[in-house]
Amino acid sequence: MNITVTENQLLELGIDSHDIANLKTTINDCFNKANDAEHAWQQLSKTILTPYPFSLHLFIFQLLFPNWQDQPETAPCYIPTEKDCSNANITYWMKKFGVKDVSSLHTYTANEYQKFWPEIIKQLNIVFHQEPTAICDLTAGVERPRWLPGATINIVDSCLNHKSSSPALTFMEKNKWQTITYGELEKWVNRVANSLLAQGYSAGDAIGVAMPMNWYAIVIYLGIIKMGGIVVSIADSFSSQEIATRLRIANAKAIFTQDITLWNGKELFLYKKVKDAVEACPAVSQIIVVNYQSDNQSTLRQQDINWAKFLSDEDSFISTPCEPMSPCNILFSSGTTGDPKAIAWNHTTAIKAASDAYFHQNIQSHDVLAWPTNLGWMMGPWLIFAALVHGACMALYTEVPKDSAFGEFIQNAKVTMLGVVPTLVNVWRHTACMEFLDWSHIKKFSSTGECSNPEDMLYLSYLANYKPIIEYCGGTEIGGAYISSTVIQKNYPSLFSTPTMGLNFEIINEEGKPADIGEVAIIPPSMGLSTILLNADHYHIYFENMPKSAEGKILRRHGDQIKRLPNGYYSVLGRVDDTMKLGGIKTSSAEIERVLSGCQDINEIAAIASSPLHNGPMQLIIYAATEKTLDKETVIKEMQTKINKQLNPLFKIYDVIFISNLPKTASNKIMRRMLRQQYEGYTGN
Repeated sequence: MNITVTENQLLELGIDSHDIANLKTTINDCFNKANDAEHAWQQLSKTILTPYPFSLHLFIFQLLFPNWQDQPETAPCYIPTEKDCSNANITYWMKKFGVKDVSSLHTYTANEYQKFWPEIIKQLNIVFHQEPTAICDLTAGVERPRWLPGATINIVDSCLNHKSSSPALTFMEKNKWQTITYGELEKWVNRVANSLLAQGYSAGDAIGVAMPMNWYAIVIYLGIIKMGGIVVSIADSFSSQEIATRLRIANAKAIFTQDITLWNGKELFLYKKVKDAVEACPAVSQIIVVNYQSDNQSTLRQQDINWAKFLSDEDSFISTPCEPMSPCNILFSSGTTGDPKAIAWNHTTAIKAASDAYFHQNIQSHDVLAWPTNLGWMMGPWLIFAALVHGACMALYTEVPKDSAFGEFIQNAKVTMLGVVPTLVNVWRHTACMEFLDWSHIKKFSSTGECSNPEDMLYLSYLANYKPIIEYCGGTEIGGAYISSTVIQKNYPSLFSTPTMGLNFEIINEEGKPADIGEVAIIPPSMGLSTILLNADHYHIYFENMPKSAEGKILRRHGDQIKRLPNGYYSVLGRVDDTMKLGGIKTSSAEIERVLSGCQDINEIAAIASSPLHNGPMQLIIYAATEKTLDKETVIKEMQTKINKQLNPLFKIYDVIFISNLPKTASNKIMRRMLRQQYEGYTGN
């Protein structure tokens, strides 16, 4: 290769002058001997560059792949070895089905889903009370599939059906490492299920959970489902108003929470916030409070109960059999209306989540999974099923995962799969807080929640000596992802390599025709896809006015904008509607605008999300219609305070733009897409 590095270049990158001469020679020798840029990078990144700072790694990567920002599909940061491929779950299934590549395997799993799902259900050791008589009944159409007809199931049985001595949960509590085995976890879950029945709750009841994703939350989540109940997942970061909205929509009868929680070194009074929410929801009869500080019952309302008094000593319980399509979890995903959409997960949704984890994150029983998340976001329940169905261990961390304390937790827990939201990685990179830690146990990362920045993802891979990053994009209404990547394919920062197994999609342009760039349209049926909404017309939201596929198949609306690249990989470009993801949490323009209404001297508000150059996490932009000259910093402070108190403090305002009038359609609808295009400098040409 006709490239070289000079001593001056290395000196400018901060390399110690004593190392420069030898390092320059070593790097240039590698350039001269390598067959191509990929082989040079594979050798340099794994050995020669290891002791040196990321600035050198990035410099060499850009030198080897000069067009990587505009042509990301030309620059792999991870190239799997023969050993990597031979030990992968997906390789086993390629051999089993007699196919030679991932694309062929995907085609088989999507087209032959009636044959594929029985095989994966067997592989995952899914436990039934009564076996299904078929895989999928399409009597009501592909829009309303009935999966596993004739069966009865409780998915918790499949989460606990493992060697009792194997570790299920690991975490720090009061500065000591704690581990809960599968045998111990089952007893805790059974105690919760028995306790719920003793309090008068029964199968079919909706019960909220608004607390950090600690070990209490896990046993509560599983206990509610094992009893036959329905978990109402609510992020504990939400305001009282937003908690009340979700309890009301789900018609919850009770809610679990914690007295206080620690976040960023501060004590937050969670019970008080939940109590304020419950007082606006008469149907919620009781708050069950896990005590972080003490077991003092006197601080609670008369009808509420603390954990110690609630919990039964009876640790045996036979799970309640359920119809596979009956709801077991209500999650919320904001649309373009004021209220969030209430999406029902059923017992088959967990099979989709576990299947994705098996094929794409390559989860095996000896893995330790960590993903800073919450039950209020789909990745919380997803993580439970992704780990526990496989008999793997979950490493739980409930503080802010933005500094070296989290990195040390990952190191000491010997995490093998670390999940991230891209915003976190950006913080780690700018503070260098995760460098010099031993993350050698990590076999792969996974990233979801928002578009990722390629440089940040390269940095993330660097932190574990260039392990693959499984990009994972889908939604609550999918039960996982529609597009991802695998550990046996080249890994390009921020790119996706394949649709997920058992599911397919088509990219359509504005005319509804197949295209290489456009809107994602899911091709049903696929296990995991939602079939009902509690507070909206499911058919209207996902199917009405959708075109047919090129083969005449019914298409399901999703809303992501995506681009197919020349090498067959994909880049997700963000949302095509007014839904946005901020800090990894889906929200909507309508929710933001509702909270910001009433700001002094501002007539109207429009909220949009903009993707920065070369992708990356979405940035919240507020357009404010006003006739006066206002101080931007003052307005941002006022708006941010409103969002923090009434919506979610994780939603950070990036910019406020003052405008005389908001652009609107003839029917008086705000043209947010035009505002987004204006902000990003789009000309329409």
